[in-house]
Amino acid sequence: GQFCGQKGTPNAKKSTLFYFNILKCANPAVLINLQCPTTQMCVSKCPDKFSTYTDVQLQYQITAAPWDYYRQFCKPGFNNPTKAGTMYVMLRDEDCPSMIVPSRPFLQRCFPDFITQNGTLTVAKRTHFKDALDTARSVTELRDAANGITGLVDAKEVGMKIVEDYAASWNWILIGLVMALVVSLIFILLLRFTAGLLLWFTIIAVILVIAYGIWHCYLEFSLLRQQPGADVTIVDIGFQTDVMVYLQLSQTWLIFLIALGTIEASILIILIFLRRRVRVAIALLREGSKAVSYIMSTLFYPIITFLLLAVCSSYFAVTSVFLASSGDAIYKVMAAEPNCMYANKTCNPETFNKTNVSKACPGAQCTFAFYGGETPYHRYLFILQLSNLLIFLWLVNFTIALGQCTLAGAFASYYWARRKPQDIPPCPLFSSFSRAIRYHTGSLAFGALILAVVQMARIILEYLDSKLKGANNVAARFVLCCLKCCFWCLERFVKFMNRNAYIMIAIYGKGFCMSARDAFCLLMRNVVRVAVLDRVTDFLLFLGKVLIAGSVGVIAFFFFTHKMPIFQEEVPTLHYYWVPLLTVIFGSYLIAHGFFSVYAMCVDTLFLCFCEDLERNDGSSEKPFLMSAGLHRTQNKTVLQTNSFTLLRYLACFKLN
Repeated sequence: GQFCGQKGTPNAKKSTLFYFNILKCANPAVLINLQCPTTQMCVSKCPDKFSTYTDVQLQYQITAAPWDYYRQFCKPGFNNPTKAGTMYVMLRDEDCPSMIVPSRPFLQRCFPDFITQNGTLTVAKRTHFKDALDTARSVTELRDAANGITGLVDAKEVGMKIVEDYAASWNWILIGLVMALVVSLIFILLLRFTAGLLLWFTIIAVILVIAYGIWHCYLEFSLLRQQPGADVTIVDIGFQTDVMVYLQLSQTWLIFLIALGTIEASILIILIFLRRRVRVAIALLREGSKAVSYIMSTLFYPIITFLLLAVCSSYFAVTSVFLASSGDAIYKVMAAEPNCMYANKTCNPETFNKTNVSKACPGAQCTFAFYGGETPYHRYLFILQLSNLLIFLWLVNFTIALGQCTLAGAFASYYWARRKPQDIPPCPLFSSFSRAIRYHTGSLAFGALILAVVQMARIILEYLDSKLKGANNVAARFVLCCLKCCFWCLERFVKFMNRNAYIMIAIYGKGFCMSARDAFCLLMRNVVRVAVLDRVTDFLLFLGKVLIAGSVGVIAFFFFTHKMPIFQEEVPTLHYYWVPLLTVIFGSYLIAHGFFSVYAMCVDTLFLCFCEDLERNDGSSEKPFLMSAGLHRTQNKTVLQTNSFTLLRYLACFKLN
């Protein structure tokens, strides 16, 4: 915990940091760990000559002068160059550096003193040398190590500046995030008025942009057809790295023209035949905005989900670290002779020299092998880690399921209220949360377990894929790729079905399997509405996230770059203005995502309630619709049409029952 040159410490007169084995600093992992993996010691001055520990040992029998100089770079208290034990033990314990090279202080660290002679980089007039283990080394390795230390110092310096920027601007970052919170809330509340305008404006804009693209492609195609060589095709020129070559061909623009024309025709056909479904989707989005405005507490439920996920992550991290650190350091006998009877046997490095292994196997060493043990617990440690991962996935999915079921129950109470908002029960969010915990824990846990098993299978497939990357087995790679694709699709399907099953659980209180079946039947009978609503909702919410993060980011940019005259004096002095700027943008996006995830759950819940309402009721005085007036205006159903829906319902689910 002490720094070199720090006053009041034993290092007060030792202002320079010395690396025992600077060659280890050339490892790329240095920048990742922000630490050079070798012993470091504060010294008063850097070495000014080249020497190895082996040379000092040999010279010590004649004179102690070389050792007196060398030991100032060894650990304090190590005063015997003829210490009992092999050279390997001394270097393993890093009592002394294996070698020292002429160095000079730079950035309060000892760097090799490189000198260029006749265009050749040297250290101590050498380009190659050997360390204490008689391993050949070069000046290039020293240069790479020095560069690694420089990069490490630069990374630490940048890290310190970033921390200083956060310390100077944290209050303004919080203000920016509060702005994002307020804007997200206002955006959701205004969707009841702007949902249709935003959607139709975007659809018309897309149609016009594609139409312009068609016109431009036709213009380019017509011009190129009139030039010489117009009959040259893409096949004729083959593969070219310069993309501009393809843009000189009329065939390329013809392909673009056909593609854009197909897309334009598809959009127009969809709008012609699905315009009524689009109106229903817009009405549901408006209704969702009303529901959120009546149950404002739901917007802050993601905070509870975040806290529960933090607890799950902490449990997983603590358990993983405990399992990983529960093993002991295992040492194995590394024999120089292949017929050694003790080869690969466990050993104790502290008592190794007192055993008969060295006599039976000359040159054998007791080296570190791995962390673990020989007990059944240690043998199945990997299985325990996988089990811990499965439990973590289960807990995470259960937490998300609990939130979805809670929100669905709250919004369902809004939809089924005859008079809105008078008949909405008091504290709908708390009541729904209590019901989910008390009555639906098993159903939520079962659905979460199914999803966790699928995710676990995907993780195992990714692990196998990483192991097979170096293999040349094409068939195995192909099968693995197909399995990864299938399980990815399966995970998406299970997530979708679980989400709708939790909504049905919140509405009717049935078990998971029956709720999943009912949700599937209901969605299949309204598959076109589902597709339209999903695409419309996803688009509007994505547009809202980008709009909120972008608008708050623009304001933050003008503020932190001193482009707001009225706030010139309040702007903090920063090293990197992009540090708080990116934090505000990323945080704003996360806040908007949290708010809009609640809104998306609201729309999905109202949609299932809407479909159920259409099938259960016919709008008569005996069975009146419970939907709002806005949703009712989008429907022109008669009693006969409703009865036909009911008939289709029983026919579609006949086989499932």
